[in-house]
This record gives sequence, structure tokens and C-alpha cells, in this order.
Amino acid sequence: MRTFDLAPLYRSAIGFDRLANLLESQRTEAQPSYPPYNIELVSEDKYRIVMALAGFDRSEVEIITERDSLHITGRKQKEDTQRTYLHRGIAARDFEQRFQLANHVKVTTASFDNGMLTIELVREVPEALKPRRIVIDGGENVQALEQRQAA
Repeated sequence: MRTFDLAPLYRSAIGFDRLANLLESQRTEAQPSYPPYNIELVSEDKYRIVMALAGFDRSEVEIITERDSLHITGRKQKEDTQRTYLHRGIAARDFEQRFQLANHVKVTTASFDNGMLTIELVREVPEALKPRRIVIDGGENVQALEQRQAA
């Protein structure tokens, strides 16, 4: 049986910490390996998922976001012509891929070019949840401090 060390994933997957926890807790279940994909950290709050979808058309791929999950489905249309393959190396089979997104991570754009599906994500933390500095025993309140920093 193989075991995987997910410690590097925790260090580099800012915004996908919950995904790493989910993967580690479900280690015994078979994880789908098709289609192959990469998760990139573009900047501090921007991420990119790139999936290799050889043989698929953009009309055969569906992307749905619901709350904190991203669901990508590919349904290959049936071909009208019957083909005889000597070797079939392109696995154009149906797939479903789910990603658990961290809090406040939103999908901004998706593009499909040359068989590569690219999904851009961004973490947008609401202003009310961002950390604020509070002056101890200062005559100023929090709002005045925030207004001065904004100026």
C-alpha cells in the first residue's frame, strides 16, 4: 500500500488547506487520477487549476460552483462513425472532478484552449473579516485608525 506525505501540500496550497485535510482524511478511498491537473499558486490570493482535457470540446465540459465546492464534469458525445483503433492512448472518457474550496475563494474566469482547461480563482476576504490594529489605551477608536491608514 502506498502512503503519501501531504506536508508539502500544506505549505504551498494557501487557500486549499481544507482540501488538503479532506484528502488526508479520505486517504483510503481511491482518488480520481483522470483527467490530470495542476493547482498553481499565482500570487498570495490568486490560484489556477489547469486540467489536460485532450479529445474534449468546450461544449462537453461543464463547470459548476456551489458554496465552497467546484465541480467539473466532462461528458464525451457519442461518435456517429465506428472507428477501429490499432492503439488508443487518448482516454476520452467521461469524468467528474470535485475540488473543495477554502473560505472566500471564488472562481473568476475559465478558459479552454488547445485541450487545456484553465480556471482562475481568487481569495476575496471581506473587509469586516480582515485583521484590524487596535490602539491600546489610545484616545482614538478603531474607526479613526482605519480612516488614517486609508488616507
